[in-house]
Amino acid sequence: MALLELRDIRKVYQLGGEEIRALDGVSLDIDGGEFISIIGPSGSGKSTLMHILGCLDTPSSGTIRLDGMEIQNASARQLAQIRNRKIGFVFQFFNLLPKLNVLQNVELPMIYAGMTARERHERAMHALKIVNLENRSKHRPLQLSGGQQQRVAIARALVNDPRLIFADEPTGNLDSHTGEMILETFRQLHREGRTIIIVTHDPEIAAVTPRRIEIRDGKIAEKLDPTLAGIKEHTA
Repeated sequence: MALLELRDIRKVYQLGGEEIRALDGVSLDIDGGEFISIIGPSGSGKSTLMHILGCLDTPSSGTIRLDGMEIQNASARQLAQIRNRKIGFVFQFFNLLPKLNVLQNVELPMIYAGMTARERHERAMHALKIVNLENRSKHRPLQLSGGQQQRVAIARALVNDPRLIFADEPTGNLDSHTGEMILETFRQLHREGRTIIIVTHDPEIAAVTPRRIEIRDGKIAEKLDPTLAGIKEHTA
């Protein structure tokens, strides 16, 4: 069974009396342990797809199974619980709270999960060790470089040991050298067996992932790597 299964997913918005089909019949399977990029130009639907895959939004129609459970009709509260337990997010602009230090930022998802202070501290320090920032735990975000802030964001995404990690343009606010360091961090996490999905408009970023899914006009375009076996990507 795939970790994520999407069948005929559609997302429709009404804008000034006009119907906008952000996603138009997307079906795909994502297995545990895959390293995937979702690529497409601005307005293609890739961000909408990430929001639905990441339980940040619900489809207008179609079915989604995450870890064997159908979630397309889940309430906002249920989706929040699923995100907290099963999904980690890394964003382009880091989304760190400037008044909290590094350790406190990394601990935040565990506060929502109801963990004890001792467990939060131990797991946060372990996550910071993974990204080689345990010696910056008392610093505030603005005392760090952009690359260090993004590594803190990666640590925060790891602390609840999620089944999935989504990275939305994770190198878009970094110089090329620092961006390559962040990509190497994701490669290492993949080698450890984690499921990583990067959303990007940059073909060079997408080229680092073994599997690439191109979105155009709300549909999955022709596979960029037809040699990969066992990939189910269909359009309506």
